[in-house]
Amino acid sequence: MTDAIVAPVVEGPDFTRQGLNLADGSLGAEVTWVTDEFFGPRDRMLNPEPAVFYPDRYDDHGKWMDGWETRRRRTTGHDWCIVRLAIPGVLMGVDFDTSFFTGNFPPAASLEACFSPDGDPDERSDWQSLVPATELKGNDHRFCGITSDQPFTHVRVQIFPDGGLARLRVYGKPFCNWSALAASESLNLLALEHGGDQVDQAWSDAHYGEPRKLLRPGRGINMGDGWETRRRREPGNDWCLLALGHKGVADRVEVDTAHFKGNFPAGCSIQAACIKEGSATPQSLITQSMFWPTLMDEQPLTADSIHEFSGLKDLGPITHIRFNMIPDGGVSRVRLFGKPVS
Repeated sequence: MTDAIVAPVVEGPDFTRQGLNLADGSLGAEVTWVTDEFFGPRDRMLNPEPAVFYPDRYDDHGKWMDGWETRRRRTTGHDWCIVRLAIPGVLMGVDFDTSFFTGNFPPAASLEACFSPDGDPDERSDWQSLVPATELKGNDHRFCGITSDQPFTHVRVQIFPDGGLARLRVYGKPFCNWSALAASESLNLLALEHGGDQVDQAWSDAHYGEPRKLLRPGRGINMGDGWETRRRREPGNDWCLLALGHKGVADRVEVDTAHFKGNFPAGCSIQAACIKEGSATPQSLITQSMFWPTLMDEQPLTADSIHEFSGLKDLGPITHIRFNMIPDGGVSRVRLFGKPVS
């Protein structure tokens, strides 16, 4: 069999870097309804990895395609699907990716969304149009920005009239209803589902992946599911800036080096600060972070282990941390537990 051809990574608009792909199947996003999936099953469309193409691969339905693909429509109407986002969020943009779909891509697609936190949408759901019917091209990325300040839990993708999408990526900022959480409970203030995120482009190195992976749920599935830097050949150490989902007072830290065995850091430390919203840019935060007070002194790390640290310094409420990895290497997860404060 011919080797797979992997779709190239395309640099998209700012929202593809600043937002989280809320339609990422590895985070729990799921296609809950499709009108048809004869040629390509729904779940392929939410794979976070780039699409692949095998020139000589066929299955019982015909040409194997890495994406969601419907049969050729012989009646009026069009195909569509509903996606439950991995995390409710305020949407920033969408990528309709038709990689390797050349004679079978939809001529157009649209995107609607609704907020249905208690279950799947029904006939009473309020669907809002975010991207009207937009022209698509074959083997291409169609990036469309979204302007909305309200959170959504589901999106509905309509393709006109039929065809296939290799990938659907829906970018946004996770939404957490903090009023519904117990104020007395210690929560992971850095978790993606609680609105934690990396500060855009605020890290020393991301050769093997961005620091955002540190905030994903659960333990890493392999060494690629974490933040790993190149081998440092000069003095200093690697670092990244992480934003809490809500201002809070930290009481303990977990650092997980799952799967990092010959490349785990010798140690780590954490600095922190309380930054007023709108008072800094990512670049200014990088400069300021060098002088932030220490929240956790340098602690040793070991291979493939969960490390728990308490006895943090009392800095009061914080909104951001600088995670220092000494000197380099890889970490799977960082969790900062504490209580949210107003």
